[in-house]
Amino acid sequence: MKSNTPSIVLALLAVGGMATAGIASAQGSRGGTYQQELAVCGHNQQDRAACIREAGAARQEAARGGLTGAPDYRANALARCGLQQSPGDRRDCEARVLGGAGNTSASVEGSVMGGGVIRESVTTVVMPAPMPAERAPAPIMAPMPAERMPDPMMPPPRPAPMPAPLR
Repeated sequence: MKSNTPSIVLALLAVGGMATAGIASAQGSRGGTYQQELAVCGHNQQDRAACIREAGAARQEAARGGLTGAPDYRANALARCGLQQSPGDRRDCEARVLGGAGNTSASVEGSVMGGGVIRESVTTVVMPAPMPAERAPAPIMAPMPAERMPDPMMPPPRPAPMPAPLR
């Protein structure tokens, strides 16, 4: 009886090679990105298993053509500013996202990996000068009579002695 094992092994290798070629062509340029994402796993604050799972999900989505480019974070942030109720709050939100405009300066600190991004904006508001109120004329100091003025060359007078307490 002749064994078919070598032909089965060759058939499996051929099918495996065709599957690998199909996956590689479906990935296109995403293959290098997948390898880069896997290289980051274990060197960031994310769980390694979750990182590998996310990289695989991104590779599958890219194979389906779902990942066409980098997300537009700025447009996303401005869309969230549109949810503000008052126009003043909306304007302030947009100034924080866009980095300040006019008399507003904005700064960004932190990172998502570090726990959060803190956006701060400082708006300088120039207050109008107060209107001058009518003032009463300043009092005029009358000169002190000479007999009441102390002599700068004389020592100060001694205080009067205290009377003895009553028993």
